Amino acid sequence: MSVAAPPRTPTERDTPTVDALTRARRGPRRRRAVVVAVLVLLVVALVLVRALLGDYRVSFVDAVRIIGGEPVPGASFVLMESTLPRALVAVLAGAAFGAAGAAFQVMLRNPLASPDVLGITLGASAAAVLAVVAFGVRGTPVTLAALAGSVLAALVILSQAGGRGGATGRMVLVGVALAAGLSALVHWLLVRASIYQAQDALVWLSGSLNTVTWTDIVRLLVLDAVLLPAALVLAGRLPVLGLGDDLAAALGVRVTRLRVGVTVVVVALVAAATAVVGPVAFVGFLSGPIARRLVPGRPSVGVAALVGAVVVVGADYLAAYAIPGTALPVGLVTGLLGAPVLLWMLRSRPTTQEGR
Repeated sequence: MSVAAPPRTPTERDTPTVDALTRARRGPRRRRAVVVAVLVLLVVALVLVRALLGDYRVSFVDAVRIIGGEPVPGASFVLMESTLPRALVAVLAGAAFGAAGAAFQVMLRNPLASPDVLGITLGASAAAVLAVVAFGVRGTPVTLAALAGSVLAALVILSQAGGRGGATGRMVLVGVALAAGLSALVHWLLVRASIYQAQDALVWLSGSLNTVTWTDIVRLLVLDAVLLPAALVLAGRLPVLGLGDDLAAALGVRVTRLRVGVTVVVVALVAAATAVVGPVAFVGFLSGPIARRLVPGRPSVGVAALVGAVVVVGADYLAAYAIPGTALPVGLVTGLLGAPVLLWMLRSRPTTQEGR
């Protein structure tokens, strides 16, 4: 009669394997921490450059005095009414666009799926142009029309999320088709518009930080503070969808509810940022893939928010000062930057889909 051998206890021979596993776990975390720290420092540096180094340069000492409440002739108006609001709203809007794009890409398991490509941003654009051209309105009504357009576009896409298996594929196809139709509608409206209406519409369509107020900053800050953590929490559950809807449901994930929740958060982020700065091109599309390159194999929505902030602040500075005497819309610069980055993405190795 054989006696079962007692369970083997860890020996010194096992120590190298345990150490290797520990290092393997710590490595990605350390890299993520370094990337986040570098991006935060880069955002702070770009904000200082955008706020202090413009046509009228403000010293750091004067900036501290002004923020502390001490008036400095000339510098106070430039800093508090022009450059600093633009820098801050660029950070907030860029973070919203970046996080929204990355969350949508993870949910649909497609690096080309973002609010820019799938018609949500174009829904805002088409509604705003329609309000300008057909009804001749400006200001707040245009903003409200843009919000309604983005929500309506999202509802059309979300209506294809029912069912199992091919839901994400249908959402992508419907989004691409919707974006093509809305783009055609925008061009048709611009052709029918008068030259003055077309000029108003094009200024809004290209994305601009020129008319930002402190009220806009506070409103966008509050929305970002609520929506960005929600995006992080929901996106953390999205990788399970990569196993398929049936298996995800068997693991306890409420697939339809999760998709609805992510879509609602994405639409809210895009709508909030678009209402303030307009549809800044390519930010949501590029931030997710860049974040996944910086932190491969790790969640990316939080990193994508920082990448989006860097992109918009840097693009706004280039738009203002790259061509002396000419102030370009920030959306034009991000659109120009998007093409080479997209080519770089296509030539490099394919990325994997991550969570947040």
